Amino acid sequence: MGELVTRFAPSPTGPLHLGHAFSALVAHDMARAAGGRFLLRIEDIDRSRSRPEWERQLVDDLHWLGITWDAPPLRQSDNLPAYAAALNRLWARGLIYSCRCSRRDIEAALSAPQEGAEPPTGPDGLIYPGTCRPAPGFVPAGPRPEGANLRLNMRAAMRETGDLAYTETGIGPGGQTGEIRIPAAAMIAGTGDVVVARRDMGTSYHLSVVFDDAAQGVTHVMRGADLTEATRIHVALQRLLDLPAPVYHHHRLIRDEAGKRLAKRDDALALARYRAEGATPNDIRRMVGLAQVPGPKAG
Repeated sequence: MGELVTRFAPSPTGPLHLGHAFSALVAHDMARAAGGRFLLRIEDIDRSRSRPEWERQLVDDLHWLGITWDAPPLRQSDNLPAYAAALNRLWARGLIYSCRCSRRDIEAALSAPQEGAEPPTGPDGLIYPGTCRPAPGFVPAGPRPEGANLRLNMRAAMRETGDLAYTETGIGPGGQTGEIRIPAAAMIAGTGDVVVARRDMGTSYHLSVVFDDAAQGVTHVMRGADLTEATRIHVALQRLLDLPAPVYHHHRLIRDEAGKRLAKRDDALALARYRAEGATPNDIRRMVGLAQVPGPKAG
């Protein structure tokens, strides 16, 4: 087996909290214990919310925690041409299509058949009803449109990939580990035609994270269990783009006193606040249930 490579990929849209610290430390500790490499990626494709000050703060917080990385950080906003090239490949094969539907349009289409019923949802939210999906055998007549929402035609994609599978060493769907198999029919019915490029970004989280994990040579993806269901989308894109499939380790979530998953608006649990109150990196490790790093021995 080759070198183990993990990563931490925060978005600079708010302060890092205890949940971020846990995820970063888990990935960092795994790489260091295996003599591997740990990488940092700045996921700043949401230019409307990303801020340079938040990026500076997260880098400072990570250094304070004792986390170091083994290459300059990859910044997604610098990688847009690579994402465009990947989208062009999918477009030329008739695997993605332009979608004009708003969220309100989708909700209306999903609720029309049975008024009052809850619309079906998948790992990417509401399952798209296929309003703009082209007919089978669609061949694009020209280049990929710019400034449009683009969806993956899951039916066409599954005809190419067949059933999917990946290796899980943490909390998989239903809590299981080992090989996770996803039938093609389940992808069509339970995931649907997900957005792979948003008109205001030129890409999406799903496309970018898959491409960047491959570009950085990540072998083990460590992230929260809230992203377990999204992994099926990423595995599909890996197959379609001929990218290597990492091992996935979805870990437990750090929650607040009410049991809710932490969000960036939870400033009360931000690392910067703990630091200002005199906490140490080992205090943070204790709070999130990780082994503490031995301090210097007394002379």
